[in-house]
Amino acid sequence: MRKVNSVDEMRELGQFIASKTKAGDLVVLSGPLGAGKTALTQGIGAGLGIIGITSPTFVISRVHKGEIPLIHVDAYRLLGSAKTTFEFDDLDLDTGRESAVTVIEWGGEVGARFGEDFLEILIEFGASDDERNVSAIPHGKRWEGFTL
Repeated sequence: MRKVNSVDEMRELGQFIASKTKAGDLVVLSGPLGAGKTALTQGIGAGLGIIGITSPTFVISRVHKGEIPLIHVDAYRLLGSAKTTFEFDDLDLDTGRESAVTVIEWGGEVGARFGEDFLEILIEFGASDDERNVSAIPHGKRWEGFTL
């Protein structure tokens, strides 16, 4: 577990995570509203040379162009939907997941549907308003041994 004390630190952590990613990787973010999932994604984007990332809550997904594109999905609105069998192809994206880094916010329930290799990041509120406890849960051989 890693303690994060500000939005800037969360973005820096995202840049660290980005430095360990490659095309085809999936990062799944879980945590309550306001925990910092989008800030972490902004850091991942910055680490990939991409700026201007905002939450795709109302459009569900966005593709950010870069040397390695970033597919940013917010599954929050899908969680309570009648369609409980959400599949990546349902998003009808122009960029294939195999050529991009994909980050799914609120993806705890859907991460395993995309294969056994993904990095799950859990963000929890800490002792103070600004503090967050961030844990990495590696899944599959690709992320074996990964730590924050």
